[in-house]
Amino acid sequence: MSGAAFLREYKLVVVGGGGVGKSALTIQFIQSHFVDEYDPTIEDSYRKQCVIDEEVALLDVLDTAGQEEYSAMREQYMRTGEGFLLVYSITSRNSFEEIATFHQQILRVKDKDTFPVIVVANKCDLEYERQVGGHEGRDLSKHFGCRFIETSAKQRINVDEAFSDLVREIRKYNKDQQAGRPGAGGAQSMGQMKVSGGKKCYDTHLPCEKQESSSVPMLSHSHAFVTLAPRTKSSSTPPRNPHAPCTNVPVTTSLHYSLLASPSQQSSRCLDEA
Repeated sequence: MSGAAFLREYKLVVVGGGGVGKSALTIQFIQSHFVDEYDPTIEDSYRKQCVIDEEVALLDVLDTAGQEEYSAMREQYMRTGEGFLLVYSITSRNSFEEIATFHQQILRVKDKDTFPVIVVANKCDLEYERQVGGHEGRDLSKHFGCRFIETSAKQRINVDEAFSDLVREIRKYNKDQQAGRPGAGGAQSMGQMKVSGGKKCYDTHLPCEKQESSSVPMLSHSHAFVTLAPRTKSSSTPPRNPHAPCTNVPVTTSLHYSLLASPSQQSSRCLDEA
């Protein structure tokens, strides 16, 4: 399905401490004007259609509260967001140090090793008030494995680029997931599979926009066994000795169910035939 035939929606979330310029960045991007006065946000949502790398995209941008008293709301928007702008102000070292906490919480809520984020150093026009060096922001983004960009909502420096880069990161992340690459969401351990639930995608070429995944053990047909106890033909045989040896019978079809016992536990348990 071409980009012209399907309008892909991206749920972007702008997070960061109070007063770093999250609302100013968002409004500059959506409405192309700078909001000078500071009015603490609880939660505001904006939508904008744009073209990124010749693909039409509908951006659903959530501007979030930075104040600690609204921290209970964070997990909800972290569950639904597809990508996050981690914003700090170059004039506030405290806001820079908060970024690691936001990033860690996103990974915990998403239950992922990596997720689409961009580190945004805002207020780069206030160079004379700088408390956080550019190299510090770049080092932090390298630690996160993501992009870094310095912006100015007031002078509209790199504002569009920040949001566009995040959409590119989401697209790359989704392609990596579809290709089964470990970097998209962390490596899956041997014998694990992902079972996803949530919003259905009726176009199989498009990733689900809202999923919650959980891992369950999976046994392939070459490793699946049902442990059975030996059984004699005589009905008068006394009850089976619990210490009698067991027989492993291979199962010919693939099992996609979670087995309660580990392989070591299975080898020590016997199941009577019906």
